[in-house]
Amino acid sequence: MDLAGFLITLGVLFLTGLAADQVGRVTRMPRVTLLLLLGIAIGDAGLDIIPEDVTQWFDEVSIVALTMVAFLLGASLTQKTLASHGPAIFAISLSIVLATLIIVTVGLSFLGLASGLAALLAAIATATAPAAMTDVIRQSGVENGFTDTLKGIIAIDDAWGLIVFSVVVVLVDQANGWSEVLSGAAWDLGGAIVLGCILGAPASFLTGRLKPGEPLQAEAIGIVFLAAGFALWLEVSFLVTGMTAGAIIANFAKHHDRAFHEIEHIQWPFMILFFLLAGALLEITALWLLGWTGVAFLLLRVVARIIGGFIGARLGGVARHEVPWYGPALLPQAGVAVGMALVAGERFPEWSSAIMAFTIASTVIFEIFGPPLTLAAIRKVSD
Repeated sequence: MDLAGFLITLGVLFLTGLAADQVGRVTRMPRVTLLLLLGIAIGDAGLDIIPEDVTQWFDEVSIVALTMVAFLLGASLTQKTLASHGPAIFAISLSIVLATLIIVTVGLSFLGLASGLAALLAAIATATAPAAMTDVIRQSGVENGFTDTLKGIIAIDDAWGLIVFSVVVVLVDQANGWSEVLSGAAWDLGGAIVLGCILGAPASFLTGRLKPGEPLQAEAIGIVFLAAGFALWLEVSFLVTGMTAGAIIANFAKHHDRAFHEIEHIQWPFMILFFLLAGALLEITALWLLGWTGVAFLLLRVVARIIGGFIGARLGGVARHEVPWYGPALLPQAGVAVGMALVAGERFPEWSSAIMAFTIASTVIFEIFGPPLTLAAIRKVSD
């Protein structure tokens, strides 16, 4: 495709995102879900009118968009937030991860799946969708203890999930020993934390000293691209890198109130492309491969999130009216789960097709229907 066609396509996608935003305001539907549905309609599963040259940019767009999201989530982990909501954040996040692992594994094993495959699917089911949930919270316009706690949970939830997934992979495949997978997970997480500190420490001192406007936008974009680029180069988690850098800056940049506030002003165009292209590339045909066991997998994940959220909320001491709503709010699932599935499929080729079918189908369902439940939970708690 020539440059003119490429630019025209991008222009149409951006304006489509703007229209979805306005429809979301009128209908009170999450714009994330609207963008995904639009992407499905014009993508591979629908009219197939998005040029391949544009969809090939999905990986690059997703990395930048998700690193921005990670920065903002990390910035929510301030000393004030952790002092107020820290126990709830850790109790709920851990409880949901463990409940998902146990309930999904036991349920799928009872239905006849091999115990190893059931455990792998359960570990993958612990992943969430930080980009979708962050945008829903922002769209809701609600800022209270419930949304503050949700942001904290989202920030660390996938880190817990990655740890659990790594341990499950080792347990299922003990023939190759513990060292290979655990050392890989340690580098992915530990290396990302160290990199985030290395980038965040000087940034916390240097940023925010110029006048507001374009200089701060350049700072924000520069740090985001450095974090994503170095993370990819070192093969560590760019999500954890961004989150760590954001948390460091938010807690140690005493000369300005909110670190990288400008990221909120520039991330939406990236998010439009991210969700439209994600919808365009969703493999809807995987839904027909599920069968009753696949439906059970979806229901087990829902039940596990609700039970885990309820138990964690009680242990975390949150307000009584918030307790039932953390599980439903944390249902969205996206790219991290697919990444886990790819790793599991490569390590266990005999289960690869089943793992990918289950994961892609559940991602389609929870990425489309999860955000409305998140928004409904936020509004219910705020009433």
